[in-house]
Amino acid sequence: MSIPSGYRGSARSLSTPALEVRLRRGSSIESTHRVHAVVCDSRGRVLMKAGQPDFETFIRSALKPFQALPLISSGASETYSCGERGIAISCGSHSGTPNHAREAFRLLWNAELDSDDLQCPIPSGRSSPLEHNCSGKHAAFLITARKMGWPVETYLQGDHPLQQEITRRVAELLGLPPDELVAERDDCGAPTLRLQLDQMALLFAHLGSSAHAELEQISRAMLAHPELVAGEGRFDTELMRRSHHQVISKGGAEGIQCLSRTGEGLGVAIKVEDGARRAKQAVALHLLRQLDWMTPSGLKELEEQLLILNPGVHLDVEGELRTS
Repeated sequence: MSIPSGYRGSARSLSTPALEVRLRRGSSIESTHRVHAVVCDSRGRVLMKAGQPDFETFIRSALKPFQALPLISSGASETYSCGERGIAISCGSHSGTPNHAREAFRLLWNAELDSDDLQCPIPSGRSSPLEHNCSGKHAAFLITARKMGWPVETYLQGDHPLQQEITRRVAELLGLPPDELVAERDDCGAPTLRLQLDQMALLFAHLGSSAHAELEQISRAMLAHPELVAGEGRFDTELMRRSHHQVISKGGAEGIQCLSRTGEGLGVAIKVEDGARRAKQAVALHLLRQLDWMTPSGLKELEEQLLILNPGVHLDVEGELRTS
């Protein structure tokens, strides 16, 4: 895959005004959040932006659809009968409900593994690592390692063949040498990557296009089972449902939100500088309206659910994407 020259290092001097999310109490502004956003196509071209498209930060859990690639390419998803539900939970940052835990356990059971093999933490107040929001991803890691004959005890180590394969596949999608990608430990113990915002948007442009069979399988599973990607009442789940399964949504901690519209080969990446979840959700809805990716009624339902925090307290967004 070739990326046009000049893709990397979009000059900060070419940045546009950042978006601003304001929490209003009555008619007064109580808090503000500064937000960067970018839209890229599947060739890596920045089409629209607000703020710095080359802002560098960690992609966090928005990496999960791409961490699931070896699950598909290794044949583990077929060998262990994952189905679309198993693929969806592997991409999820779920709520840890019994349904979520059962789906993650099913992956392990089919590969003759156990929840004791999971190396994600046991959440506070819970009794099993299956209830951790990343348990599906970890289960997918384990069954892929089992399928390939790789060690299961060290599956989270950066030099493990599985993690090396994930890095290779992401680098391939970005048109970069794998050794240029910087990985650090995420809170669940798995590696995550430090990327430019336009690189995240490029990844999601690939996820929403039909050019990559494995990514199309992953996106189809996420859209078919959005309740496994997050949970009832959660942003990613409700957005995918109300978009009539046309918009893929995957968030990450510290103000990361990524989007793609199926079949269009366009990706959106959002970063809130102070990491606020409420601000990334407000901006995502604001940009979906500008891009005309959802019906007004679907957006209105989400805005009423998510942007009105209390009586007399709501969020609004100042600014818009500008063409490059």
